[in-house]
Amino acid sequence: MKNSENINWRKANDSDSEKIWEILQQAIKRRKNDGSRQWQDGYPNQQTVKTDIEWGIGYVLTENEDVVAYSAILLNDEPAYDKIVGKWLTDGDFHVVHRVAVADAVAGKGYAMKIFSKIEEFSRANNVFSIKVDTNFDNGAMLHILQKLGYAYCGKVYFRGAERLAYEKVLQ
Repeated sequence: MKNSENINWRKANDSDSEKIWEILQQAIKRRKNDGSRQWQDGYPNQQTVKTDIEWGIGYVLTENEDVVAYSAILLNDEPAYDKIVGKWLTDGDFHVVHRVAVADAVAGKGYAMKIFSKIEEFSRANNVFSIKVDTNFDNGAMLHILQKLGYAYCGKVYFRGAERLAYEKVLQ
């Protein structure tokens, strides 16, 4: 990272949508190049970005005001998580993290970790002490990040017919 003083995390707005979509397309291509099947079925797409912004769940990480990463954060709202094959660590309020994507220009430089750090700060500030996330079994980059950040494997969930590995971190 260049200068962390210039790194900010904020709600996405309509003017960010083009850059968010560009970042997601780059991440989709990276997933494919890494041999992952995640995000290779037309999801996420431009409508996903539009909906995230309209619903107020899209967030961007900026560096010097430039959008360099994206994620969606939902509160207690992931129906697939109700049917986990396994067991969550907690039963209370939780934030769900979806669609973590980093621009090619900063990929591999710790920006995904920075997103999760900001999400943890946001969760604590809102008295939410559990973060849940799922990923494809073949998304090595995300699996590495989750392990490094202390997320616990809790079981499997299913989205659009695909099995996903489910993780949770309880914040202290």
